[in-house]
Amino acid sequence: MTVDTFAAMRVLPDGRSYFSLPAAEQAGAGPLQQLPYATRVLVENVLRHENSSTVTADHVRALVARDTAVSVPFFPQRVLLQDASGLPVLADMVTLAERAEELGRDADSVAPQRRMDLVVDHALELDAWSTPTAAAANLKREYRRHADRYQFLRWAQQRFPQLRVVPPGVGICHQLNLETLADVISDAPLAAFDTVVGTDSHTTMINGLSVVGWGVGGIEATAAALGEPILLRIPEVVGVRLTGTVRPGVLATDIALTLTALLREYGVVQRIVEFYGPALSSLSVPDRATIANMAPEYGSTMGFFPADHRTLDYLATTGRPHQPVEAYLSAQGMLYSSEPDYDDVIEFDLGTVERVIAGPSRPHQVGPIAALGRRDVNVGVGMPAEGAVVIAAITSCTNTSNPRAIAAAGLLARNAAARGLTTAKWTKTSFTPGSRSTAELLSGSDLQGHLDRFGFHIAGFGCGTCMGNSGPLSPEVTRAIQSREIRTSAVLSGNRNFPGRIHPDVTDAYLASPPLVVAFAIAGRTTIDLDREPLGLGDNGEPVMLSDIWPSQQDIDSTIRDFGHQPTRDPDLTSRAQHHWDEIPYPAGPRYTWQGDTGTIRRPPFADAPLCRPVVTGDILRARPLLILGDDITTDHISPVSRISPMSAAGAWLHQSGVPATELGTYSSRRLNHDVMLRGGFANPRLRNKLIDRDGGWTRLLPDGEAMPVHAAAAEYRRRGVATVIVAGQSYGAGSARDWAAKVTRLLGIKAVIAAGFERIHRTNLVAMGILPIECGGLSEIDADQFDILGLNPARTVNAEVTVIARRGEKIVHTAKGHTRVDTATENEWLRAGGVIPQILATR
Repeated sequence: MTVDTFAAMRVLPDGRSYFSLPAAEQAGAGPLQQLPYATRVLVENVLRHENSSTVTADHVRALVARDTAVSVPFFPQRVLLQDASGLPVLADMVTLAERAEELGRDADSVAPQRRMDLVVDHALELDAWSTPTAAAANLKREYRRHADRYQFLRWAQQRFPQLRVVPPGVGICHQLNLETLADVISDAPLAAFDTVVGTDSHTTMINGLSVVGWGVGGIEATAAALGEPILLRIPEVVGVRLTGTVRPGVLATDIALTLTALLREYGVVQRIVEFYGPALSSLSVPDRATIANMAPEYGSTMGFFPADHRTLDYLATTGRPHQPVEAYLSAQGMLYSSEPDYDDVIEFDLGTVERVIAGPSRPHQVGPIAALGRRDVNVGVGMPAEGAVVIAAITSCTNTSNPRAIAAAGLLARNAAARGLTTAKWTKTSFTPGSRSTAELLSGSDLQGHLDRFGFHIAGFGCGTCMGNSGPLSPEVTRAIQSREIRTSAVLSGNRNFPGRIHPDVTDAYLASPPLVVAFAIAGRTTIDLDREPLGLGDNGEPVMLSDIWPSQQDIDSTIRDFGHQPTRDPDLTSRAQHHWDEIPYPAGPRYTWQGDTGTIRRPPFADAPLCRPVVTGDILRARPLLILGDDITTDHISPVSRISPMSAAGAWLHQSGVPATELGTYSSRRLNHDVMLRGGFANPRLRNKLIDRDGGWTRLLPDGEAMPVHAAAAEYRRRGVATVIVAGQSYGAGSARDWAAKVTRLLGIKAVIAAGFERIHRTNLVAMGILPIECGGLSEIDADQFDILGLNPARTVNAEVTVIARRGEKIVHTAKGHTRVDTATENEWLRAGGVIPQILATR
């Protein structure tokens, strides 16, 4: 029962009980109405869970005081999963129950308590494209390719009553969260703010609908589903004050990318960004969702938009009850009406934004579209040349959720077709919407047919190219790239363009709005100034400029007015694909029969005794660096999702174990095979380890100097009893909320990661796996082959000062002060136990 120190319990006129922020303020909680809107949601969460022990009135006072030294408990209402990261979460839950029984405990003590929604969206691969039957063909192949994984999911649905699964072919988790899953206000058992954590970093997309939520690693999501609080260090909130009017021709994608560059440079890691100001009301919920989706790229925990009439209108449009939401928000004083006090403020004039593109390797490398044309290269004739666009993909929840952006793409295709333009012969084009609502807008407006003329047929409903499942290029294009060593490009309407992510034959990747993706597919190259050079020649032989076919605001407005206001809201969320899903056979019984060595559904080892011991028990001495890395190492570098090459360590192991080269699959699909993932650790072909002059998953065994795969060196160090560390630069662990990037680090036997700076989610994932993150700059530039970490006390590791000593042979070459990035007392307990899973087993 809630303690309710501030006597905040009230009843709404419709009879629903709730914890009132105004009442708490009147009772002495402090000036809550001056807090940022996102912070007030955190306050309500504390009020509702106050128990006088782990959740107290002092947590409310700390939020009001904005005391960033204090961590507050956060209890999300639900957990959002996608299949690639969600399957390991479910498998960890199963093994937790198995391990609990082995220890003589009740398996129900480690059963999930929170609602879990898992959307199967990461398995779509673009084997078929640019045909009317592409979507059906890809879905059929997906079911065959992932039969074992889907059987496990069907079994898990029966095993865990709290789990709902949205089958393949429906959409992307974040777009479905926006359109159907999120309630904004929850009614059970009390009226309360809807809150969520998700195993995908772009969970922040729901901030555009005024729902507090962010991405976490799978281990932290497991704990949240079991009812454990997430301990959040009280963040600073940076207010972005929106002014001005968006220029004609500028879309939400351009705003999101421009903000990504601005905020990444400004520095918002570990902070919340909240948008407000006089121009807030000019942005629709889909526009806000596009901007919020990119929060991981600009580095903040959230990109939050307060609720207003736009929020209520969107709920009504998508068939959700908006009157109860309005009543609750009004009672809480949470409908946007005034500008709160922020820790810092950035003025942002929407009128300064122009059409932009981001790349070639990071989302914050943003510039005007004209900048790409400032290179003198030969233009290919018939076959790709330097700078050729070999992939053009309208993809990702970021942009396919935005009706204006999708309508603009369809209208540009219509205008281009009318001029007789065509797609470049070497460009693979595809369209993978994030939900059926996008498809209905385009079919209802007759614009899909125009996109089809350029090869942008719907190839499926899922992530596709955005997460690296771009499928094969044509054999002719592949041969031309590889034989001539051409530097090629992909242009996609996605949110990530890290090196090696999109396709192994693609050197550069650029993020752009959907209509610009169509334009680059026509141009066939990124070595073009779209403001000054023609896209091509029309059927009359005259040059056609981008400005000639760019859709007018009036055309976009009329399309949205006539066809864009009825996003699909499926009452049971899965009816379109449910019949196929229900036909999948699955094993009966409470225990799952795990597969053998090369299977895709193997028993995870993380609840077993060898991985439930503490890694750090005191000072770390004479540790060898397994890798020394530079800045901006992403989770894609650490644990790739790409197709497994037969030439890789993982591919060779599978092939030697009897798996045909054609059935190796992807790292993403084999996340429940720890032997594959171990060999995939740091195996991204674009990773550069400073210990060796060879890219990919290689290192040098010290002091011997022998070159060998990373996993083999780790095994040899373990055999010798030598501790190992990883040394890196700034922004270590950027990108996806990929817990396998931390899991593989643990399997490799790493005791500590020493970096100049960490991204939020990966830092937490490391601690959740029992690995010590240490922040200490400059070490990746030191020529050293051994490291000491002194001053470690396992009982007191919260932001503790340590001394790092770098040696070359027996000579000390550098000494520096650093500090542990264990940020909360709860994380300290994780570290002492050896990680979250052993901590749960020890305390339940």
